Parts: sequence; structure tokens; C-alpha cells
Amino acid sequence: MNANSATPTDQPRVLVSGGGIGGNAVALQLLRAGIRATVVERADAPRPGGQAVDLRGPSSEVAQRMGLMPGIRKHQLDERGIVMVDSDGKELLRMPAEMFDGKGAVAEIELTRGDLNQVLLDALAEAGGVDYRYGEWITEISQDDTGVEVTFASGGTERFDILIGADGLHSATRRLAFGPEEEFSTYLGGYMSFFTLPTPAGTEDNWFTMNSLVGATSVGLRPDYDPSTCKAIITMRTDADSTLRRDIPAQQQMIRERLTGGGRIATTVSDAMAAAGDFYFDELARIDMPTYSKGRVVLLGDAGYCGSPLTGQGTAMALVGAYVLAGEIVSNAGDPARALGRYEEVLRPFVATAQELPPGGLKAMTPKSRFGIRAGHLVSRLMTAKIMKPLMMKMLSGTDAYDLPDYAVQTIG
Repeated sequence: MNANSATPTDQPRVLVSGGGIGGNAVALQLLRAGIRATVVERADAPRPGGQAVDLRGPSSEVAQRMGLMPGIRKHQLDERGIVMVDSDGKELLRMPAEMFDGKGAVAEIELTRGDLNQVLLDALAEAGGVDYRYGEWITEISQDDTGVEVTFASGGTERFDILIGADGLHSATRRLAFGPEEEFSTYLGGYMSFFTLPTPAGTEDNWFTMNSLVGATSVGLRPDYDPSTCKAIITMRTDADSTLRRDIPAQQQMIRERLTGGGRIATTVSDAMAAAGDFYFDELARIDMPTYSKGRVVLLGDAGYCGSPLTGQGTAMALVGAYVLAGEIVSNAGDPARALGRYEEVLRPFVATAQELPPGGLKAMTPKSRFGIRAGHLVSRLMTAKIMKPLMMKMLSGTDAYDLPDYAVQTIG
């Protein structure tokens, strides 16, 4: 990291709220520069599984610079493209990953969220470790011009120079420091669910199988690193329902109703859902912040600029954001205000592009009628036509033009 000259007294005390990809990545880069952050994570242990995430463009470059690629390659999925099928499992359309040079829905580098997080945790341990506190979270924040005083759920109070909120779409850090979630969140028209299930007999190896159902719902099976399992992905377009928050029985009942009569894949997914140990369900929402920081509190990843899974850029924004934030904290170790201001200045152009939804958004992804489903398949076929490739590549390469800063690691103190 290109740091200004610093003395040991310049080293800031940093708290990271959230032990996901963004939180662990920023803690790792800070540790490598001599700043041993404290990380608090509400869960009692690392969360396994999760949907497949990808690395492309700037996020792939960040992974290279952080030395994460050897670990990532060990967990990389062998996912060769998307197959669209009907409710009987009959193939309608096939889109190999190489069709769009690894920039389409299936990227060149894919792995599960849990595996990528474990790669980061392994790198943290190898670099000497941080003060990691599972089963802990923030309940109160009070700050002044010189730092942030934080009260934890366990009852303790501590003071830090910088608080990084990397605690996701429903960030408690954002709520405590910036205001209610409703001020910054925009509902995008539906919900998504992910979970692991045994790979059904007859599933084609290494291909992401998708089926659109009448009623604005899609269901898919995505390959896992272990061929005996796969990931279910359910997308549903519907009005917002606040009563669904944290009510897993109601969430699963909604999914069952949407998948009823949907054919082989839908039935298999519905039957396996109750036994899944990593069931995830949440609204599709976008977070737009007027500023990424307030005093000594700064937001990272979904907490500050969630684009929703519809963008396919959530992991990219978390990794690139973590790299830039750590770089600016180290480069401006004696001036937190400048560090956080520079972080936003450098990152916003990338976020503006990464948050863009695909053409048509969720409505195009989840047609409501049989006619709409057929029209969607026709559009997909047109997209795969050779004459359309230049236009498609331009649409899929928006973030590639981002000028990623080079923060060469330099130890503080």
C-alpha cells in the first residue's frame, strides 16, 4: 500500500462489524500492513455454503494482488454454462460460459460464498490472525472528533479510531450511525432463496440448469464443488411483505406455493428445502447512501452499496471496496477523515457501474405468463446470436474500465 511515512502512534485501532467477504478482506489487508483489527461477527461460527459467487474484472485483479488465487483455485467450481429447460426437464436453450468470454451469467472463476470466505479466513490465520469475536455484535455507537465508542451485546464498551460496517444488507451499523434502513433501501420487486440439496438423479454435471415457471418465479440447480450436492436458487417476483423477515416457516411456505405444479426440478427443490442446513431467504433490494462515511464510521459492501444478487456484482463490490478502504486507511494512517473521504472518492465510480441492473431487471428475469416465458427464451436466443456478441460484450464489461488503484503493501509502525 502506498503509505505516507508513519510512526507506531499513527496506527489506528479499527473495528470491523461483520465477518463476511468484505469484512474479512479489509481485515486481511490491514493486518498485512501492521494494523491488527478487531472483527465481530453475530454468527457463532463461519457460515458454510451459500450461493455461487464469481470473480471477474477488477475483483479478479484484487484477488490476484491479495494472493488469494491459490486458495480460490482449490475451491473453484467447474461450471460450464447455463441450460434452460421446461418443466419436464427438456432442454430449450444452452449458453456455454465461453460464449461471452467468461463475462456472462457464468464467469470464468466461480466458487461458493462460504468457500471464498474460508479462503480469506485461512489467509488471516496465516498472516498472524486478528482479534476475532464470534457471537458478538454492536448495540450502541457514540462518536466524537477523535473516535468511536462502541457497546457490544455482551455488555462491554470499547473505543476505536475507525468503525467499519460490513454487516450486510440489513446492517445494524448503518442503522445505528446513519438512520433507519428505509431511508436508504429500495425494494426491487421480489425475493431470492438459496440452499444446498443432494444432486437429483438425471441432473447434468457441471451445468447451471434453469426453469421459468408461470407466476413470475424461476427455479434452478447450480453445480457445487462436491458433485453429490448442488445449490437451489429460487427467484420470485411479488409485492413486499414485511412479515416474512426472519419467519422461516412463512418463507418456505411461500416458496412451496410458488413451486407447486412446476415440474420435476421445482418438486425436487420444494421437497428438499426443509432439510437444508444453509437455507437463505431475503428481499431483493438496493442500498444507496448519500455518503459512505459519517465521522469515524464507514460502510463497506452490501451495508453501503448493495446492488442485490440481480447485478451479479455483490462479491466484486465487497472485494474491491475492501481493497480500496484498507489502502486508503494505511495511506492516510494519521488522518482517518481523509482516508474515509478518499475511499468514497476512489470507489464511487466503480459502484455506480456495478450497481446497474440487467436490462428489464427482475421483470425480465421472471415472466408471469407462458407467453412471457416463451418471449424470454426468444430474447435469450437472440442474445446468443453471433451478430449480437459485440453488443453483449459491451454490456457485460462495464466495470472492466475501472482504474483500480495499486496499493503496494507497506507495514505501519
